[in-house]
Amino acid sequence: MFTKILLAVDGSAGSESALAYARDLALRDKAQLIVVNAFPPVPDYLGDPWRERVVNDHIGESQRITKQAANTLRDAGLNVIVEVLEGPPANAILQVADVRQCDLIVIGSRGHGELTSLLLGSVSHRVLAHAHVPVLVVKNPADFETAKETS
Repeated sequence: MFTKILLAVDGSAGSESALAYARDLALRDKAQLIVVNAFPPVPDYLGDPWRERVVNDHIGESQRITKQAANTLRDAGLNVIVEVLEGPPANAILQVADVRQCDLIVIGSRGHGELTSLLLGSVSHRVLAHAHVPVLVVKNPADFETAKETS
């Protein structure tokens, strides 16, 4: 059974699907949920006033996304901690999982095709490759419909 579950959220449909799985697992196991959103580093070369503005915009959006997820989970009666971080998202997720001693990571899949994922990589692939705990990658149900239509 799980005691601490990290849920990575980014506001996507895949993230919403992951939230439902994480909620159900946390309710089943009476686990704590750590909701994480990370945004890519903002370059220093933008200069102080511009960089600060961009960082604040990212923080605001991240807080909106995590607050929405946390409220949904708290409404279900769960114990939730929220983390908003600047940094490469996969690295940030892995770091929080290690520091918070999570025993499961739940993350949504963006539904990129195999070629796109190979060329661009993805956060879920990186987390899967480097996590020290089990990772549940949840696909958005709409991705299944798209796959059926193209085959």
